Amino acid sequence: MRISPGAEPKNDQTRVVAKPEQRTTELSVPGKTARVDQLPMSDPSWFNQQVRPEQQPRPQPPRQEPARQEPARQEPTRQEPPRFEQPKRQEEPVRETLPVSGYEEEPEDRLAETDEPKKGRKSLVVVLGLFVVAALAGASIYAVNEFGGPAPIVTKPPAAPANVQPLVKAATAGAPAPSPAGVKAALTGPAGNSALGTLNGTVVDPSSGTVLWQQGDTTPSTPASSLKILTAAAALLSLDRAEQLSTKVVQGAEPGTVVIVGGGDPTISGTPGSSVYPGAATLDDLVNQVKQKGAVTKVQFDLSRYVGEPLGPQWETADIAGGSVAPIVPFMLDGGRLDPKKDVSARTGSPAQSAADAFAQRIGASGATAGAAPQGAQVLGEIKSAPIEQLVDNMMQISDNVLTESVAREIAIKSGNEPSFAGGVKAVRDVLTKNGFDLTGANFVDGSGLSATNKIPAKLLTDVLTAAAKPTLDDPRTTKLRPLLTALPVAGGSGTLAGRYTGNSADGKGWVRAKTGTLTGVNALAGMVVDVDGRVLVFAFMSASNRNPETEVRPALDVMAAALRGCGCS
Repeated sequence: MRISPGAEPKNDQTRVVAKPEQRTTELSVPGKTARVDQLPMSDPSWFNQQVRPEQQPRPQPPRQEPARQEPARQEPTRQEPPRFEQPKRQEEPVRETLPVSGYEEEPEDRLAETDEPKKGRKSLVVVLGLFVVAALAGASIYAVNEFGGPAPIVTKPPAAPANVQPLVKAATAGAPAPSPAGVKAALTGPAGNSALGTLNGTVVDPSSGTVLWQQGDTTPSTPASSLKILTAAAALLSLDRAEQLSTKVVQGAEPGTVVIVGGGDPTISGTPGSSVYPGAATLDDLVNQVKQKGAVTKVQFDLSRYVGEPLGPQWETADIAGGSVAPIVPFMLDGGRLDPKKDVSARTGSPAQSAADAFAQRIGASGATAGAAPQGAQVLGEIKSAPIEQLVDNMMQISDNVLTESVAREIAIKSGNEPSFAGGVKAVRDVLTKNGFDLTGANFVDGSGLSATNKIPAKLLTDVLTAAAKPTLDDPRTTKLRPLLTALPVAGGSGTLAGRYTGNSADGKGWVRAKTGTLTGVNALAGMVVDVDGRVLVFAFMSASNRNPETEVRPALDVMAAALRGCGCS
């Protein structure tokens, strides 16, 4: 019986419909149709084969079908059951197949036998297998073209290294040396500014030691905060850079009593995260340590580390409220500031009492009173400051008077002098003299420069800066003093020079590093600059003038330093 195109198949009938013009073959079984596109048939008459159902069920031996790889999944090899051994077959549920390039493939055990069961079946399997291979190859080519482009992927060699030309170059002693005549020509105009009033100063080439410019350089002048250069230098020359100031709490004479022993650290932070002192220890840390040792009912504080008056000679009490200073005691929080976040903030007149009260409140005691620590008392808690080198950097950057006076007292203790204003001054002088600096004409009564009676020559400042800025380390002082240069504020960038060097002095921005000094009628600037030829120069300018410091005097000093930057002067 010939099965006509379009006739409904019966039971196990299978039909093959040939449409040569579309090169499409449909394979149909009850409830399922499979289509094969673009089969590479060499003989079109194959499409017209007659497919007849078997007249008699013929048992066939089980046949091992080779394992076939289907797209996206692996079918296991299985035994083919004998054909037509059952008089009736129940329909199996339709199995989901994967579409591959326009056709769906049925399991082979659902395909009926043809009148040429072996030859026809093998031909169809071979054709389908070839098509699957071709489809997979096409998919692979498509994937390559889709993600890699039509051309082969070629690995290119790495780009050539970038030609880096740094704008900031290392200063070198081999740069052209400036001449005194060249520096004098560069400074004649700026130094003649009437806003500067009486001007004393000097410029030195630290590489050769040559004095390039001088005007009253040996005349004692009021340095204001530029005096801190001397205190910082003495600290770096005499103290261990890694040394830290320790504040302890010890067991008191009575049960439940503790004593805070001031260790000379004014940077302790009362509010974590709100401090002008990088690396400061915190009061909370000290409180938590003591709490772990037991209940506290009474707090005392011991200030015996320092002696003498808490305010320096000729200091004015108005400077406390003005934010310049607090009484110098060995235990306080945030340098005595009422606003710990601000460099310049009103200070408390009783910093030790305020700090001890804060400790007592946080530990659960009623209050704090002055007292003395018992000898050999058990230590219940301890906190430490940042290292001395960092404290020196901090005091120079923000020109902190309290921190500077505390450091001066540590120099006094180290050198065997009393920890007071007088002892600190003596210790600074002794250390500088021991290291070969000439203090002729220098007369000062504190370490911070806050007293208006202080007098030093500009030459002393440049002598210290020259030792710190020498290009080689042949001088043993240079190694110890080098951190002094990095502690100087950067023009237009940090510390007390952050907001300066604009307008006529803008050429010095980033190239000048200097310590400022300001008192009523007094302005000073002392530091270093790298000129356009890469040569390091040190300078000290000290002005006594009643002109407006913010709009006239300080800008005039900045112009002088900027002139050194741009002179070349060789």
